[in-house]
Amino acid sequence: MRRAAALGSAGTLIAGTLVAGAIAAPVASADSGRGGTSEARGVQLAADRAAGKGIDWADCPADWGLPKPIQCGTVTVPLDYKRPNGRQITVTVDRIGHTGTPAERQGALVYNPGGPGGSGLRFPVRVTSKNPLWVNTSKAYDFVGFDPRGVGRSTPISCVDPQEFVKAPKADPVPDSEADKRAQRKLAAEYAAGCAERSGWMLPHMTTANTARDLHVIRAALGERKLNFLGVSYGTYLGAVYAELFPGHVRRMVVDSVVNPSRKKIWYQANLDQDVAFEMRWNDWKAWVAANHATYGIGDTPAKVEAQWQKLRAAVKKAPLGGVVGPAELLSFFQSAPYYDSSWAPTARVWSKYVAGDTQALVDAAAPDLTDTVGNARAENGNAVYTAVECADAAWPTDWRTWDRDNTRLHRDYPFLTWSNAWLNLPCATWSTRQGPAVEVNPGKDLPGVLIVQAERDAATPVSGAYELQKRLKGSRLILEKNAGSHGVTGIANACVNERVDAYLLNGTLDSRNVTCDPHAVPKP
Repeated sequence: MRRAAALGSAGTLIAGTLVAGAIAAPVASADSGRGGTSEARGVQLAADRAAGKGIDWADCPADWGLPKPIQCGTVTVPLDYKRPNGRQITVTVDRIGHTGTPAERQGALVYNPGGPGGSGLRFPVRVTSKNPLWVNTSKAYDFVGFDPRGVGRSTPISCVDPQEFVKAPKADPVPDSEADKRAQRKLAAEYAAGCAERSGWMLPHMTTANTARDLHVIRAALGERKLNFLGVSYGTYLGAVYAELFPGHVRRMVVDSVVNPSRKKIWYQANLDQDVAFEMRWNDWKAWVAANHATYGIGDTPAKVEAQWQKLRAAVKKAPLGGVVGPAELLSFFQSAPYYDSSWAPTARVWSKYVAGDTQALVDAAAPDLTDTVGNARAENGNAVYTAVECADAAWPTDWRTWDRDNTRLHRDYPFLTWSNAWLNLPCATWSTRQGPAVEVNPGKDLPGVLIVQAERDAATPVSGAYELQKRLKGSRLILEKNAGSHGVTGIANACVNERVDAYLLNGTLDSRNVTCDPHAVPKP
């Protein structure tokens, strides 16, 4: 799961990837969903329509920040696949053509970055920017991104006014009293009600299964017989659900930083597991900061670094920096370090400045910008989609005593993220529309080999999810980056990983057994 640096719903700032040759022209789908359900019939009809219509590609609007020769278009999908002739919504897609010869082309590679709520439209920029990790793959594939239903430029949903959403400071996510808990519960219920009021017509249909169906329609509109897919974080769950629904339409699939697909985990338990993993990675970062005390001056042992964190947290709780950075905003900024190694040094630098007396650097880094109305709308939309999808995908506990018991216990040993994560997800306890059941992922022998990539110490998607997914995807192989924890392994330079991803996407090559890679280089201070 990818959590953008966004405002949590309950008043907290929350940090809530064969044979070479051309792919044939469009044909009607032979397999449009397992089970013979009404949704399967609906997606068959929608895919057939999309295959016949295709996509009218044009230059992307100038203010989207997508440079030429990237092109944009839309695909029409049913709001409700049970009623394929009913209300339709649009899904925005973009692409850049492969850079190799016609003989090298293997079709389109479709990407989802995670979330739920993340936009994939910047995926083709990896080609225009000549990202070295993707030069080989881009010779063979058109790079295709899309905004999933509800996201950004694809019939976006909203739960609250974006400017209100970003106002700060928010309440401390760690409650000091029962009164604090009641206040957070009230905010969560109000947020759920806001979602129903502003976007209620979309909420019943904001499921991962429907997004997978949309992906199937996109595949048809692209003129592809089978799907080539790269999913990161939540994108791995989207890929897993697609594999379950359409196993005969998968050609190549890479899933990176894996959400545990077990119905027992989606989504309540998955978030509790995340709290434990974030604490582990937070400790990893503190050890790195301590090892680089000569550079940062924060503390020369992890215990001293933790003491500085608690001191900082207490100070901003008593008097928010600049009047806007309290504990919630602080957490939103600092949690990027457990997420991504690329944030280790930048986060430590800002903190180091604060310790040396420069408080403005931390205000600039952690405070919301009320003048950035476009960015604030994007953040609010991302949080709305995150909430809507997770609440709709599966049943959540409705009894507050369950939430209170589980999070109180976890907080004792894993305090970094636990309560803020609880408030982020608590709207699901009072959600206005039907929830679940979660999809049972177990596609069987019809699915070709899938490549799974995972860092052993990932905070956002604990490693147990990769092992569970491999059990369910027969013939898949796992690349484990040992003693590493950055989220999104395929985006990091590590030859052991990168070369195998290329070999799989270009040639369909999978190792005969799972592979363990040494970690990528530790960040330099």
